[in-house]
Amino acid sequence: MTELGDRFKQEREAKGLSLNQLQDMTKIQKRYLAGIEEGNYAMMPGKFYVRAFIKQYAEALDLDPDEIFEQYKNDIPTTYNEDLPEQLSRVQSRKSFSNRTSKVLDLLPKLLIGLFVIGAIVLVWYWMVQSASKEENDQVNQGNNPVNIEEQTDIVTEDENAESGATEEGSENSADTNEDTKKEDEETAEEQEELTQSISVAEKNGSSTVYELTDADTFELEVVSTGATWVSVKNGAGKTFFEKTLQKGDKETVDFTDQTEAFLRIGNVPGTELYINGEKLEYAVSPNEQTTQNITIRYTTSE
Repeated sequence: MTELGDRFKQEREAKGLSLNQLQDMTKIQKRYLAGIEEGNYAMMPGKFYVRAFIKQYAEALDLDPDEIFEQYKNDIPTTYNEDLPEQLSRVQSRKSFSNRTSKVLDLLPKLLIGLFVIGAIVLVWYWMVQSASKEENDQVNQGNNPVNIEEQTDIVTEDENAESGATEEGSENSADTNEDTKKEDEETAEEQEELTQSISVAEKNGSSTVYELTDADTFELEVVSTGATWVSVKNGAGKTFFEKTLQKGDKETVDFTDQTEAFLRIGNVPGTELYINGEKLEYAVSPNEQTTQNITIRYTTSE
């Protein structure tokens, strides 16, 4: 029997609980509970389930799981390397590619500078060609169509009266057009002021993070399991919406629109994705640093 198993057994007996009663409380098979007390982890499906069962066992006895994991870390098997082979393989792939891509990355600044210089040369050449073409056209127009100032003055004088009447009508039409344009600009401004939700980190302490959700009309939380994970979801008042182990591919959706706060305890963060109104939440604390995390999301309704 390990020190952890001995402590669990003493705590259980002190509360007057049998293994059968504990089985009903945690939904963990009695033989696994006995295996935890005996320190016989080899009988369990995998190291992740060992940690998940120990966590549920501790919570059933009103013990802090984080404290248990820290105090008895030498007795409890780790899970990250075993449960996330796919993620590790991706990391290894990136390392294997790094040698091949390093040379390309070294050449990239030189290529960008070369493209910039070529673009500048092309732009200057195009401007010079356009300027020369414009000067030639101006010279041709001046040679073929000399301007008779007196005739031009007479034409302008004869048209002044007609243009003055048209100007008054144009002023009225312009005022109407400006009014319509003003209304369109106001409507466009109203459309641009439509709320876009914002998710920001308010607090971060160890394995606990507090996020703020603002500028959102709804608060729908979706939990997606990409690997076996234990998740507990409660509101700010402590009401439990669900608390269980999700298998790979499982999803759970909870509508928190009428709530002000959501609290989550996640046993396997690398195997858990969170979505808020369809937007994926990026963990502020790296899953590589903290496999087990506490997530709080505060919701401020838009007015």
